[in-house]
Amino acid sequence: MAESMKGMHRTHRCAELSEKNVGETVTVMGWVAKNRNKGGIIFVDLRDRSGILQIIFEGKDIDAEGFAKAEKLRSEFVIAVTGVVTLREGAINEKLATGKIEIRANDIRILSESETPPFPIEADSKTKEELRLKYRYLDLRRPDIQSNLIMRSKVATLTRQFLADEGFLEIETPILNKSTPEGARDYLVPSRVHPGTFYALPQSPQLFKQLLMVSGYDRYFQIAKCFRDEDLRADRQPEFTQIDMELSFVDVDDVIEVNERLLQKMFKETIGVEVSLPIPRMTYAEAMERFGSDKPDTRFGMELCNVTDVVRDCGFGVFTSAIENGGSVRGINAKGQGGMPRKKIDALTSFAKDFGAKGLAYIQMQEDGNVKSSFSKFLTEEKLNELIKAMDGENGDLLLFAADRDKVVFDVLGNLRLELARQLDLLDKDTYNFLWVTEFPLFEWSEEQNRYVAMHHPFTMPMDEDLDMLDTEPGKVRAKAYDIILNGNEIGGGSVRIHQDDIQEKMFEKLGFTKEQAYDRFGFLLNAFKYGVPPHAGLAYGFDRLIMLMAKEDSIREVIAFPKVKDASCLMCECPNTVDAEQLDELKIAVTAEADDDDEETE
Repeated sequence: MAESMKGMHRTHRCAELSEKNVGETVTVMGWVAKNRNKGGIIFVDLRDRSGILQIIFEGKDIDAEGFAKAEKLRSEFVIAVTGVVTLREGAINEKLATGKIEIRANDIRILSESETPPFPIEADSKTKEELRLKYRYLDLRRPDIQSNLIMRSKVATLTRQFLADEGFLEIETPILNKSTPEGARDYLVPSRVHPGTFYALPQSPQLFKQLLMVSGYDRYFQIAKCFRDEDLRADRQPEFTQIDMELSFVDVDDVIEVNERLLQKMFKETIGVEVSLPIPRMTYAEAMERFGSDKPDTRFGMELCNVTDVVRDCGFGVFTSAIENGGSVRGINAKGQGGMPRKKIDALTSFAKDFGAKGLAYIQMQEDGNVKSSFSKFLTEEKLNELIKAMDGENGDLLLFAADRDKVVFDVLGNLRLELARQLDLLDKDTYNFLWVTEFPLFEWSEEQNRYVAMHHPFTMPMDEDLDMLDTEPGKVRAKAYDIILNGNEIGGGSVRIHQDDIQEKMFEKLGFTKEQAYDRFGFLLNAFKYGVPPHAGLAYGFDRLIMLMAKEDSIREVIAFPKVKDASCLMCECPNTVDAEQLDELKIAVTAEADDDDEETE
């Protein structure tokens, strides 16, 4: 039967005690992690969020009633213990912060009993994720998950303090917004008061933070909850958190400078990592040419090499036809992998096909100087040697080539170099390589919509020197946009915003919006811009993804207290689910069953 805490007050968390407390009488409370009855002496590992502490129950220290309670203890019982801190009489546990001390208990209360948990509460759990997420309240007791969430809290607190010291104001923006479907799908919320109408949950605070600049608040930030109804990945959730900011009277360098100092402070004070400033910058064009990605992982080499001019007239149809159709031929050099078995090369080819490749051409350079190639019979020995030289090929190397439109080649080789890095264990989680990628294209062409769409959003400012190309060559216009990359992951991005009416109108025109359509979607912002708008710019971090990388986890679910799974459902509280008919009636919503494919239509 559970006992009361009355008259008993916790003096310390478990891992707050050390050798300095030896001789003190203390009271600790927490969960039983392990218990071992050695006959006449009982050892208990007591766990709370700070860590684990060993408790000793022995007849010379505690009365018979207390010892009897200790004998009843099982995993996950919640107990309160009073006793004296002593140095360990047995072996020191170097793995624990409290490994040199223990408490010799003289009083115990069982505050709550526990059923046997469905899985062990331990770090680096091997339990299937589905079971852990069903019992997430137990999973959250695991020391590694608690460490992640404590880190998350520290980063949030540090960020708030840093930005406040830099003159930013923390201002909340609405959760119930107007739907502006230019990007990911919105989550919609029906209005009871206005039947047939809907709010949208924010994909970001973008429009409101720009309005705050119009309103003269100069520097805004918010740790904001955002929502996107899109397919999930390991680093994506339907609801996620941003560190969001906007600044007035600034340009690109100003935003980058304050954020570099924020990152430097954040990494130093939370995980002890020194971030050297300034962080390197690379244009979008250079990133694509060298790495085939706008979020390049620079922890390893294996950069792309453009060999289009070398093989232009080589006679190998796969290469020449790609070039004739306006594409290119590029390759990567997997150093030291010339002896890779054909079966593995075939697996890499299959991997490449998932990203649009029709196949992979290869040259295997054996250690003894022999060369095996999938296409050497089409090339003269002179041309083959010229190609190897262009690829910096040496004995023992594996050269892999893709030929197609640039977009496909970049996608194939950009992903292939990452896959090879994973296989070759080149991705060191203890290394933190930051990079700014700048000068993104302002537009990208949508084959599906047969029009230009904004690569970031419709309020992104073009580069000053590219303004003249808005009418003539919009596809070549660069944006004042910038992403901050960490180890091949985009952890944040932003841009300078348009604040001139004529440029904003031109932007909407190029995106295919009539003036009426633009005002229908963004009228409240455009009207506000009529009343004096300062030059402004901003940036937002994906907070969950940032913490995932700092914690060296592979999934953001490990750094979110109550995450969703891949189908956007919560296994613990079993949502989404149906609601009562009365609630739907109030909202004037009818839910219709989806007809089976083989149902016959009736008149």
